[in-house]
Amino acid sequence: MCGRFVITSPPAALRQIFGYEEQPNFPPRHNIAPTQPIPVILLDQEKRRFRLMRWGFMPAWVKDPRNFTLLINARSETVREKPAFKNAIRRRRVLVPADGYYEWQVIDGRKRPFFIHRSDRAPLGFAALAETWMGPNGEEVDTVALLTAAASGDLATLHHRVPVTIRPDDFSLWLDCRSDDADEVMRLLVGPREGEFAWYEVSTRVNAVANDDDQLLLPMTEEMRALEDAQRKPAKKVASRKVSTSVDGGQGSLF
Repeated sequence: MCGRFVITSPPAALRQIFGYEEQPNFPPRHNIAPTQPIPVILLDQEKRRFRLMRWGFMPAWVKDPRNFTLLINARSETVREKPAFKNAIRRRRVLVPADGYYEWQVIDGRKRPFFIHRSDRAPLGFAALAETWMGPNGEEVDTVALLTAAASGDLATLHHRVPVTIRPDDFSLWLDCRSDDADEVMRLLVGPREGEFAWYEVSTRVNAVANDDDQLLLPMTEEMRALEDAQRKPAKKVASRKVSTSVDGGQGSLF
């Protein structure tokens, strides 16, 4: 899956790679999370365009978004059959630029984050699907979900699912929805080849969405691990204090 990702390449470099006409100027992002606006590249009147969309897909037929769980990922194996995505895979294919993403693995009973990136450190384009949701009062929200596939042998050591990345040579094919058909692009919906990506452990500071700085990308060191372990030591119990039996206090957790 993909629940957090990173964009650190300069805007001019991404514009050259993805070939859109706009010249947006945006800061580096080191901890992009669902529900936030993210850059998206689409094909509009045969030209590539840059747009901002909310990460969290909302099908057009949803009446009340409060009763619908946002879809941040879409499984490539079933995307043509799922009611939420079967039209988007034919008509609204887009790309999301990135420089890497985070994945979590349980080690010694703790979920530890890893930063995953191309081995050559080049930017990448996530395969994604877009949908414009229209509310009862005429409001419009552009939304997007990232496609995932089964992981190759090396990446599977972290997680069995990975985001689908489209190679630059296939950008045009992926974005061209004029045929109203997905037959030609389905072969693109696979995980990276073995050795194409690399990864390393990073600080658990990335767990908090509020943290968004370049220190999140520093490789974990023994000193950092010792500090984090010391900070998570449980506080002494106070006998007179009532302890809630709720696991998360009623708040959902992304990971």
